Amino acid sequence: MLASFLITFREGLEAFLIVGIILSYLGKLQATKYKKFIYLGVLIGVVISIIIAYIFQVVIYGMDNETYQHYLMIFILLFATLVLSYMVVWMANQSKQIKGEIEENIKKLVTAGNIAGMVFLAFLAVLREGFETVLFFSSLSFSESITLEDGLIGAFSGLVLSIVLVYFLMRGAKNIPIKSFFKYTGLLILIIAGGLFGSAVSMMQAADLLPTFIPVVYDISFILDDRGLFGTFLRALFGYNSSPTFMHLISWAVYMSTAILLWRKTYSYAK
Repeated sequence: MLASFLITFREGLEAFLIVGIILSYLGKLQATKYKKFIYLGVLIGVVISIIIAYIFQVVIYGMDNETYQHYLMIFILLFATLVLSYMVVWMANQSKQIKGEIEENIKKLVTAGNIAGMVFLAFLAVLREGFETVLFFSSLSFSESITLEDGLIGAFSGLVLSIVLVYFLMRGAKNIPIKSFFKYTGLLILIIAGGLFGSAVSMMQAADLLPTFIPVVYDISFILDDRGLFGTFLRALFGYNSSPTFMHLISWAVYMSTAILLWRKTYSYAK
């Protein structure tokens, strides 16, 4: 549940921040008559995101061939790992200039009276984050990290909290440490991505796409079983495995060390 909460909180915050910047700037331009078109774009983005989620479920779970389904799940896990990792780096590099770019685009659209462009701008902001959320949830379900009920509770909680936070930000709550929030939630997102990557490696080994080498490097399930209550929580958030194979352990360690190194360098340059 924590993983799904964090993902929707982060994704929702990015989407609603962009929408909030658009609405705020329309007010500064005294062009509030265009706000309804921004809301329309948001609504369309939400609807299309829901349709994409449904298509994902139909395509993946509607497959009769279990081998193809297995391969598709591996691809989605790897793709989600890549997108999650890129998202963290992109946000760190773009956070300083994204507000200015959005305001410049809105000014041009208002000057030209381009209603379709305003709808599309809001639609794109929501759809991008919506697609990423669908992708991440599918990946988490494939890695057996969350149940549907826990995932929905976490997702709804994260979404509501992101809306509340954006509301206070737009109302002038300057004391909210938004930069630190993105920095450290970015680190947690990378840890989640590491767990997804580990799950992809395990699935590739099950499909004989990767060698196992050593079936069990160590087994500490008698201390903390990854199927127990707390172990399940750690598996969902950190990709914890109480009895990993050699390939699983090495792959996870290489990804995490590389991801954390990039995270530190990116945020040191973004200061």
